[in-house]
Formats: sequence, C-alpha cells, structure tokens
Amino acid sequence: MDKGYMKMALELAKKGRGRVNPNPMVGAIIVKNEKVIGVGYHEEYGKAHAEVNAINNAVYDVKGATLYVTLEPCSHYGKTPPCVEKIIENKIKRVVIGMVDPNPLVSGNGVKKLKQAGVEVVIGVLEDECKKLNEVFIKYITYKKPFVILKTAMSLDGKIATSLGESKWITGEESREKVHRLRNEVLGIMVGIDTVIKDNPQLTCRLKEGKSPTRIIVDSKLRIPMESKVLEDISNVKTIIATTESADKNKLVKLEALGAKVLTIKSKNNKVDLNDLMIKLGHLKIDSILLEGGAKLNFSALESGIVDKVQFYISPKIIGGTGSKTPVGGNGIELLKDAYKVKDITLRTIGEDILIEGYILGGKS
Repeated sequence: MDKGYMKMALELAKKGRGRVNPNPMVGAIIVKNEKVIGVGYHEEYGKAHAEVNAINNAVYDVKGATLYVTLEPCSHYGKTPPCVEKIIENKIKRVVIGMVDPNPLVSGNGVKKLKQAGVEVVIGVLEDECKKLNEVFIKYITYKKPFVILKTAMSLDGKIATSLGESKWITGEESREKVHRLRNEVLGIMVGIDTVIKDNPQLTCRLKEGKSPTRIIVDSKLRIPMESKVLEDISNVKTIIATTESADKNKLVKLEALGAKVLTIKSKNNKVDLNDLMIKLGHLKIDSILLEGGAKLNFSALESGIVDKVQFYISPKIIGGTGSKTPVGGNGIELLKDAYKVKDITLRTIGEDILIEGYILGGKS
C-alpha cells in the first residue's frame, strides 16, 4: 500500500509545477485506519509546505496516522517553520518518505529528528519517480546552477529552417503548446543574439494563465537592436542580457535605463563564458533554463557542458538543402568518439510530431 499512497502524493506534488521554484515540488498524504484523511502539496514559493497543508486539511485527528511525503520533511527555518516540528507536535506515528532531501541544510536531519522523537520512518518508496519529479531542484540545490534543457524543433531530415531561412512553423500546434507549457514551468529562457536579430522573438509564455520566464540574451558585444521585442515589455517580463567587458559601455547604460539587467560575464574565446553565466544566474535564484538558441549557441552550450537535458521535436517534413541549417552548428566534433551522448531516452508522439527526450551523458543532474 505504501507505493499506492506515494503515487497519490506524487500526483499532488505535480500541481505545484512552475509555482514553487526554486523550491521543490512536494506532495503529502495522511492515512489513518486505511483511509486518506488529509492531503496537501507545496502550492507556491514562500507559502506552507505540503506536510503542513496536509495536516491542516485533515478531516480527522492525525494522531497515530501515517504521513506519506515525496521529499524528506524540512528541519530548518526558512520561509516557513520546520515541517518536522509540526509532524512531531501532531503525534503522527509513521512517516514514509520518497527521497532524502539533497539540500545540505536538511539532508538526513529531518529523518534524524523524527526518529529521535520516536516516529517510525521509512525511506526510498518510489525514490526514482520522486527524483525525476524534482530533477531541477536536485541540480540547483546541489551545484547552485540552473538545470538546462536544450529544446529544438526540426524536420525529419534534421533541418531547423529552409534554405531561405523560413522556420515558422516546422512543428505542429500541439508541440508548440507543449513548449509554452514548459516556458510556464522554468524560471529562465535563453537565446543567442543572432536569434534576436533574425527572428525578433518575444520569448514569452502564451498560455492563458501562464507566467513568462526571465529572458536571457547571450550577447557578447551588445549587438541587440534597441527596438527588439524583448526590450518592449521589460516592466512585465524581466530581461537579462549577458555580455562581456568588450561591450559598448554607452549602450550598456541605455539598456539598463530601459530596465534590462546587464550581466558582465567572463570572456572565453571572445564570447560569454557560459559556465560563468550559469553561476551568476544561480546567484539570481534562476533554477531552470529552457535553451531555445540557434545552432551556434546550442553547440556552445553542449561544448561548455551546461546542458542537462535535450528535447528534440521532429516534424514529419523533409526540407533538404545543403544550405539549410541544422539544430547544432558551431565547429562540431571531429571524431565520433567525442560525440555528445544522450542517455535515458524516451520517445512519444505530440500530435503529428515525435518528441525525443533524454539526458546528456556525464551531466550533473
């Protein structure tokens, strides 16, 4: 029965997707006499945690009950008081935990305090599923860097545009809607300056009640046109421009006057050092990035090792053309043994398209 109740807790946790970052998604179920008497999940960053909500929502006294929670209850004071104290105060008899919290402030301490108070603790029920749910949080809390998802859309023969540069739209409406759902979940969306100059995108979430992530423009020389769409609505959607010391200082001042946040990043091969950028973005509490860059930035991201996960949307179209661009450009690799390998691949259809998803082998997620 433990697995069944943990599955319920996992489904509850998912309701917090895109609303609790950089906190983890957590779900909790309270069971007494084989009946669910309380449920809760972490609904919003800074608000009550799942365990507290489950206890507060309980329809009967929780004394002697079993609490199922997807992540180890916190034992420290943060935005809210420790959940462990609430559990002990309410005399919950048994706590079943999906995974231990990787946060150094918590890791194992919550379990220790519960055991010291005489609470029976079970750890590791549906652990893999719990880790998968919070892959973003695990990477961010462990390395203080954002989890990066490289997303691209291409034709069956691997083209992202025609020989004339036309790219709208290679994939279908269902795939594009899924991408907007992902924009609603991450805290940052990143592109290179070439994409801004060529396509002039808004980089916002189009869902009715969705939230737009912070826009991150990689622009080593500050070539961004002042009339770009990403600079038009900065009061509503944050825009960060990552540049280097070689950028035009007068233009930097103008961009900041518009409301853009300009980050001066270390230079590597006369370009923005993407690893240094990830560190800076981590300091700004950006825990996740959807990389929708062009071929050049995609290769730079892979080369620098910042990519954790890839999403390739493949449309049943054949474009052809030796001049038609592919998803990953740059210098490329010279030997097949040096190719970037993808593991844990899943494949599914999204409307008429195919989505291939996987993780970069050797990544830190």
